[in-house]
Amino acid sequence: MSNHISATTDDSFEADVVESKTPVLVDFWAQWCGPCKAIAPILEELAVKYGDKLKIVKLDVDSNPATAPKFGVRGIPTLILFKDGQVQATQVGLLTKTELASFIDSHI
Repeated sequence: MSNHISATTDDSFEADVVESKTPVLVDFWAQWCGPCKAIAPILEELAVKYGDKLKIVKLDVDSNPATAPKFGVRGIPTLILFKDGQVQATQVGLLTKTELASFIDSHI
């Protein structure tokens, strides 16, 4: 991953996301997904911008098949924003940096 974005797994999702005191944006992605690759640098920029106000984690849906269905993920990239362990908002598909920042700002 990177210095600002970490990976989560089916096994660590509860601790990394649900139990987090900080809002968490989860990127459900896969290695073969073109739009997932396109949104990665945008997520990196926003991880730097939001710093300690928002944690961004990525979940590879191919390596971790149990978590995505629990949250109704049927297409990728899917971004789900969690706050206090609860789903606050979901966004499916590729977004621009401005659109993604607006999505985050309206929910944290």
